[in-house]
Amino acid sequence: MTLTDWPHVAAEPTVDGLTPDTVSGSPEAVSPTQDTVSDAPEFLSEPESGTGPQRSAKGLTTTQKWVAGAIVAAALALAGIGLYLSFEHVARFAHEQLRFESLGKGQLFAVGVDVGIMVMIAVDLLMAWLQRPINWIRYPVWLLTGATVVLNAASGAPEGAWRLLDYVAAGAHGIVPILFIAVVELGRTAIDRIVRPEREERDSIPLIRWILAPQATPKLFRRMKLWGITSYPEMVRRDQQLLAYKQWLTRKYEGDITRATEDERLPMTMAKFGYTVAQALAMPEEQERAAQERVQLAEQRALDAETQREVSLAKSQVDRVRAKGTIDKAQAEVDGETGQARAHARAQVSAAERAAALEEAALESAVIAEARAREAQAEAQEAQEREARAAADLKAAELERQAAEKRRKTEEADRVAAAEAQAVETQAIAEARKATAEADKLAAEDEAATTETLRRAAEMRLRTAREEEQAALASASAKEALAREASAVREAAEARLAAARIEQRAAEIEDTAKLSARQRAARKLARMAFAAGLDPDGLAVEDIHTELRDRVSIAEIQEAFDVSSTDTAFKYRQEAVALIADGYRV
Repeated sequence: MTLTDWPHVAAEPTVDGLTPDTVSGSPEAVSPTQDTVSDAPEFLSEPESGTGPQRSAKGLTTTQKWVAGAIVAAALALAGIGLYLSFEHVARFAHEQLRFESLGKGQLFAVGVDVGIMVMIAVDLLMAWLQRPINWIRYPVWLLTGATVVLNAASGAPEGAWRLLDYVAAGAHGIVPILFIAVVELGRTAIDRIVRPEREERDSIPLIRWILAPQATPKLFRRMKLWGITSYPEMVRRDQQLLAYKQWLTRKYEGDITRATEDERLPMTMAKFGYTVAQALAMPEEQERAAQERVQLAEQRALDAETQREVSLAKSQVDRVRAKGTIDKAQAEVDGETGQARAHARAQVSAAERAAALEEAALESAVIAEARAREAQAEAQEAQEREARAAADLKAAELERQAAEKRRKTEEADRVAAAEAQAVETQAIAEARKATAEADKLAAEDEAATTETLRRAAEMRLRTAREEEQAALASASAKEALAREASAVREAAEARLAAARIEQRAAEIEDTAKLSARQRAARKLARMAFAAGLDPDGLAVEDIHTELRDRVSIAEIQEAFDVSSTDTAFKYRQEAVALIADGYRV
């Protein structure tokens, strides 16, 4: 039979049910193997439960409270009796034997020791009640109580040789303090069991075992304390299992246990470390399994690391592709903006060239209008000259009429005089003269009519000349207005041509600088402000903003940049103000 034939699972044998047959027979289930080597720390830190009864966490009944109160009152009475009995003995012994200068100082010494003991006992009981016990505080209490017992016993020591009654008297002085400490420990334990009912009780080793096995029992006690085993029957069962395993191993190797392998001797090796037989025998298998698990875990970690590396590599490749896409997108956006800006600049240049051509045509039209104005002025001067000639003709006609009238009057006077002078002439001569006079009269009338006709013709020519003069003046005024308009158009055309050349030069500079459309818009708006008469030298930013707002309105900005949002136009204006404030000039 080999080590692998040793059964690892069996029912737990009880102490009473473990018979010699179990030891001498084939190794049936020696101990349960639910726990493994890897679980040993749990076993040591949380020992198997003891054999004490399960306590209830319910509160005390009324009767139990009365009994507890009576016990507390009795303990206080015992403490008072102990203090009363030991106080005077210790004070007098301290004054007489311990060299305290006065009895009062000896009494203070006794009070200090007793009060220190009571304070530490009260703190110990209080912390136990609060489920936060201070275990080390009992040792100073024991030490001070022991000192009190010694002082009380020493106060009753005889001056000469000791007799039996002296020993009894010395012991009697220490009974009450020892009894008080026992009551305090009993109360502390009672409080701990009440406030912590789930805490395991620690079994005590029977006194009979100390008597019958004085060498093995201290070892058993040591192992119970070292490895936190609270159950005495459990410790006995472990020793029985180890004894049974040794017996089986001795029989297997015919009395020579040294022939057993190291794995088979593990229960004897690990027993002093708190391992059971099953736990010790399961150690190799558990260690191998743990080693395999560590190997598997290392392999898994390596696979995880490789997977993580591949995932990281894939993520980095994805990030590079995304970054390249982002760069391409940004480059496309920049190219698009640059192309748009270039197209805009080209459109501005074309518009400037067309405006320049139109301006040149306007200049030609202005020159023609100016020539026409000069022609109209010459025609007006010629009309004035014609009017002057017509006035002169009219004046000559008037003078000729006046001369004809004078000749008529003279002739009429001559005829009357001739008629009076020649009254004596014959009738024929008179009739001839009369006919001649009538003919002269008719001739004079014809001459007067001719003169009137000439006068009227001269007046007609004068009116015509005046009308022509007025028409010439109106035509001259219209031609002068056209000339002024042509001059204004020429000046505006020249200004637009200069502005177009400035825009063309600015577009070339901006194209060389590869500015964005937003930056180009800010510069164009600044140039519009300069063209409107803005002089930013010596002005603060707020003043520049006010001047720009007064000279270029939001509506003009929207129209110039073809934007519908007033917010966008306002932002353009703010950027132009910042640009001008930074020193941008045309």
